Amino acid sequence: MILGLISDTHGHFDPCIPRLFAGVDHILHAGDIGSARVIQELEAIAPVTAVLGNNDFDPAWRETEVVTLGGWKFLVHHIV
Repeated sequence: MILGLISDTHGHFDPCIPRLFAGVDHILHAGDIGSARVIQELEAIAPVTAVLGNNDFDPAWRETEVVTLGGWKFLVHHIV
């Protein structure tokens, strides 16, 4: 299992992300997403678990997520 970890995109999807995340099995976005479009673009690469950051207000995401991937449990939370 290969994970991609990203945070603080603030609505910007860097063009190098697809190359850097090529081959990842799952992406964790640890908040300050900025725009649902960023998550949509990440989902084109791999499944995404995302949480709210202190600059996010979209009810589609929660403050904290716990996800089990590859037999490991991950707590994802944006600490201010």
